[in-house]
Amino acid sequence: MTLAPESPSTVHDIEVRFSPDGTPLAIRHDGRIWMVDPDVHTAHWFTRDAWWETRNRAAVGTGDVVSVEHWQVQAKLPSLNAELRTFTLRREPMATAWQLESIS
Repeated sequence: MTLAPESPSTVHDIEVRFSPDGTPLAIRHDGRIWMVDPDVHTAHWFTRDAWWETRNRAAVGTGDVVSVEHWQVQAKLPSLNAELRTFTLRREPMATAWQLESIS
């Protein structure tokens, strides 16, 4: 069965648990905990915030205020026959909360 991508109509903050080396282990979304499959490739990358469009400003010396962090991981519910789903996560510059960009 192939699942069509879901794009949340509103961005939802989610909780992500990380391993000591910084790799996602589990995602809490919609009241359920999804376990990241450690045997499936994960992707981690950064993009740049369009600060010229949002007009967000930061004080000089604040740090990196333009790098948006992304993870794409395969996760499933902890039941025997659960299917893997692809979660794309995003964290905006200077934010502490992760956001769910899509599930497919």
